Amino acid sequence: MESFLARPKTLSLRRTKSSASLSVASESSSRGAKSSPYCDKNCELFLETKRSFLYEHEDGISYESRTLCRQLLENTPKVPRGTRFDDDVFESTCRRVQRKNETGVSILITELIVPFAEDTIYSHNVKFPRFIESFNEGWDSSIPLDDVQRLPQSGQLQRFRLPRPQPDHAVGFARQSFTEGHLKKLAPFVGEIGDTSFFLGTAYMYFPFLTSEVKCGKAALDTADRQNAHSMTLSVRGIVKLFRLVKREKELHQEVQGFSVSHDHCSVRIYGHYPVIDGEETTYYRHTIHKFDFTALDGKEKWTCYRFIVSVYGDWAPSHFKKLCAAIDELPEFKPEELQQSEQSLSEATTGLSQEIGAVGLGSSFTSQLEEECEPLPTSRNDDLGNLRPNKKKSKQGVPRKRRK
Repeated sequence: MESFLARPKTLSLRRTKSSASLSVASESSSRGAKSSPYCDKNCELFLETKRSFLYEHEDGISYESRTLCRQLLENTPKVPRGTRFDDDVFESTCRRVQRKNETGVSILITELIVPFAEDTIYSHNVKFPRFIESFNEGWDSSIPLDDVQRLPQSGQLQRFRLPRPQPDHAVGFARQSFTEGHLKKLAPFVGEIGDTSFFLGTAYMYFPFLTSEVKCGKAALDTADRQNAHSMTLSVRGIVKLFRLVKREKELHQEVQGFSVSHDHCSVRIYGHYPVIDGEETTYYRHTIHKFDFTALDGKEKWTCYRFIVSVYGDWAPSHFKKLCAAIDELPEFKPEELQQSEQSLSEATTGLSQEIGAVGLGSSFTSQLEEECEPLPTSRNDDLGNLRPNKKKSKQGVPRKRRK
């Protein structure tokens, strides 16, 4: 139970932020700086050691999720008029945006590809006023995938790790969406202002379910895909944690729990993200819903992603929120003394581990990190990396071992 609770930020994170930053939105890195680690050749390998895979599981998603994704893609909610995607100016818009950088692409067309949740409410396309959005804000309140690595490290210790997610656009549920009863039950797992939690993105965003990244140039879309996969792994992990607490995790097996969009000036990639649950083991995968060039065939699919996202807001998100609330209703209620004991035990464990890491030199290469966290990696990634990947037909052979406590 203790591992599910909220926890304070580690010292290494606190040093990078002043206490005053808790009262404002998360600090933002420049687009280039935040993307740089995701261009590294080790990025996908690192995610795989954390059981996050940028492809489909061999069994895919469930029939119900596949049907749902198809319906969301085929829905035809109304689209706005008087925009840069109007027929008479569409070609001109495509020419203008072709040579723009990421900021230019975002300003000119992103809202027409991934509409803002709050705007769809105001335009009466969606009647579910429970969303909260973030734009280029770091997920400071989410417990990172490599949370043990975030503990204080020696000066010589240089390991590959990913920064906190900082999606160009993210959508989740506002605190005000939940009842006082829900918030009371979530309190031990969300903690105080400044704590980190499995259930948060930013401090004000609960259970994020959509992220999008904008790039310029097709090669950069792979980078956007990795950023989205990282963000959505944290998001889906939080839902799995919630449902494990109430012994209902099997309901999530191979079911899409969130979405992401990567796009540039002409190409769009839409993904669904889902867990595969095998007993105590959870792995995370990505389902390709649609990839296309919206400038082709005279813009035949220019509104495809827009309509899909509006359908996510209006059709999928309300039922998803209802499932989350049903699970929260079943959370155990902590007595104050029990919570204090759990927090003290977690604090002692964290302090002890941080001292241990600070006292031991573990080398500087990414390979040494993997050797510590999982079984020895094969020398040839192309030939043998499959041994690292979980296979439902196999036992736990080749799956990275959990860090020793």
